[in-house]
Amino acid sequence: MTAKLMDEIHIPIVNGFIVKQVNHIIRVQASSNYSRIYCTDERYPITVAKVLAWFQLVLPPQDFIRTHRTHLINKQFIERKIGNQMLMRNGEIISISKRKLNKLKNIC
Repeated sequence: MTAKLMDEIHIPIVNGFIVKQVNHIIRVQASSNYSRIYCTDERYPITVAKVLAWFQLVLPPQDFIRTHRTHLINKQFIERKIGNQMLMRNGEIISISKRKLNKLKNIC
């Protein structure tokens, strides 16, 4: 299935897969060789042994943007851009790197 038609993602883990609805993923944060997945249907982030670049390849590019080397965020959860930060609907504030700032000018 191509990324454009994807409505769920199968994330490999040690003993199988985690299946998540793409529209439930708020953001993915890099942490060394691991990633933390923040979802609307989970109380705590899910930590998996996948790098952020893997998520950037498999998640639909029209829905997710890389704002920083450590953050991939779902556009539908952006409240607004404030300077060099994104305010998310859940109240979190995500940094935008200087290199990405011009690219993300018209995001909201």
